[in-house]
Amino acid sequence: MKRTVFALSALAAVLSAGQVAAQAYPVKSIRFLVGYAPGGGTDIMARVVGAKLTESLGQQLIVDNRPGANANLAAEIASKATPDGYTVLFISVSHAISKPLYKKLGYDLVRDFTPLINVSSVPMFVVVPPSSAPKSVADVIVLAKSKPINYASSGEGSPEHIAAEMFKAMTKTSMTHVSYKGGAPSALALISGEVQLGFNTAPVAVPHIKSGKMRAIAVTSAKRNPALPDVPTVAESGVPGYDMINWYGAVVPTGTPAFAINRLNADINKALQLPDVQQRLAALGADPLGGSAAEFDAYIKSEITKYTKVVHDGKLQQQ
Repeated sequence: MKRTVFALSALAAVLSAGQVAAQAYPVKSIRFLVGYAPGGGTDIMARVVGAKLTESLGQQLIVDNRPGANANLAAEIASKATPDGYTVLFISVSHAISKPLYKKLGYDLVRDFTPLINVSSVPMFVVVPPSSAPKSVADVIVLAKSKPINYASSGEGSPEHIAAEMFKAMTKTSMTHVSYKGGAPSALALISGEVQLGFNTAPVAVPHIKSGKMRAIAVTSAKRNPALPDVPTVAESGVPGYDMINWYGAVVPTGTPAFAINRLNADINKALQLPDVQQRLAALGADPLGGSAAEFDAYIKSEITKYTKVVHDGKLQQQ
């Protein structure tokens, strides 16, 4: 009898401690790990969301940029972090691509992480330096068929890389990939004339396009983007069926308490409904998403399936 009472008391104490932890969370700053350099699309989205979470949670949200290995370095670090609700990995479609792309990764996106929320989706813009001769997709195709041209991306296996490889395959052109550590460095390479062509996500490209530092000749999505409605899609520019978008979301290490997941999901959903956040995203050509952790889980798995086929068909798998 005494043992039963002791066990019940211990269980009650554990449950009480869990309830206290849930009510108190968060009690310290939260780290957002980002696998790209500051100024890139993933970094911009993390900072837009992070600023609002700092306000709603009452704790500082710190963006920790760890560029390298196509964002896989940050993912590996996050996968080994203590699952206590104070480490969040900000991911993009590149992480769904990396799973089939690399034979060896230091983490597994499905096994090592629990989805938190899908934040936003954005297209990419096909861009050239403002002084460049090509004025359209058709011009780029003619140029690339006459001689090899260089294009920039934010890393091996990045969305920009896959978008360009899809374009190359569908147009039967010759283009050489030049990899940079993030969207911002790849954009600067295009602006400076180091490369002739770029595939940049909307948050990175739109400000440069509007300032005249680069010229957009097409958007990669199936529909034109409201941020630059006069820019045609790749599909309507002579490459029917071409369609690719990027997305940004957040995951946490597997084992993170449900109370932390629920609180972060709820606060990010609220942030995405704020007019100033929606205006900020719209100005960058991004659509706010949100939703439940379960919905994001299903979406990630469907994206892995999609890009497994792209990688296989294009024989893109790397060591």
